[in-house]
Amino acid sequence: MGIQRIESVIYTVDDLDTNVRFFTDFGLDLVSRDARGAVFRTRINQTLQLYVEATPGLPPPVETGPTLREIVWGVDTPAELERLATRAGADRETPDGVLHTVDRTGFGVGLALAGEPGPAHEAPRPANKSGYVNRVNEALTSVGRVRPIRMCHVALNIPKAGREEAVAFYTDRLEFIPTDVVTPMGVFMRVEGDADQHNFLLCHRPDSAGVNHVSYEVNGFDDVIEGGNHMIERGWREARKLGRHTVGSNVFRFVHAPCGGRVELAADMDRIDESYGTRVHETAPPHHIWTLRTNRESAS
Repeated sequence: MGIQRIESVIYTVDDLDTNVRFFTDFGLDLVSRDARGAVFRTRINQTLQLYVEATPGLPPPVETGPTLREIVWGVDTPAELERLATRAGADRETPDGVLHTVDRTGFGVGLALAGEPGPAHEAPRPANKSGYVNRVNEALTSVGRVRPIRMCHVALNIPKAGREEAVAFYTDRLEFIPTDVVTPMGVFMRVEGDADQHNFLLCHRPDSAGVNHVSYEVNGFDDVIEGGNHMIERGWREARKLGRHTVGSNVFRFVHAPCGGRVELAADMDRIDESYGTRVHETAPPHHIWTLRTNRESAS
């Protein structure tokens, strides 16, 4: 089946202490840390890697300051790994078994065998409405500490010039499936082994290269709200109001990240199959179905 999921995301950062505090507050598990960098893990054993200096072999950064340097994609079998690495033009293998190349914009692309996901999934909280009762004599409480389940998608900014070739690298060589092509904005894609409406977005609207955001799935609507509240309480800055996207339909909350770009807390993403096809939008759909509004001057 080819690529199954995001395996790792690698950043270079200026201030390791700040980044470790940020992702600890965000709810990822710290696996290791030394003077050179730190590694965090999601609940399905993906890794977020932060380095104060570029590791040997990483391509040059596509933008100044802290930024994303490479995405490693998990492949299901050794045969598929070898096949896709050849198609992508991978020219280097590191001791951890990752095969590396560079996409048309200059972002690093890695391919590796997908790791074992582990027992990370849990049932969503039962909800009630008239005629559809799932919870009786059971009051809800806080969801507690929000811990992201997985990195579900990455969004990268790219220049407008050459955008067709940038997309073709992923669709033709790595066999990503384009799901929604938004002509004025970018192309949403998914990998063969995942039913999410998108796992990847190349966004040409900013007309410059850089990290846009990495999205982390949490267990539900309450987790998006409480997780965002926790980050604000810890002193981090929200990047966008709570809302629900149009493309993908997921509930979202964004926070500015010291590693560059933003992180997204996401829940309730559309799942699709082959019959969805590729949907082309000559004009951009609204960014969101709704966002939180208030006319209160202050909250109490």
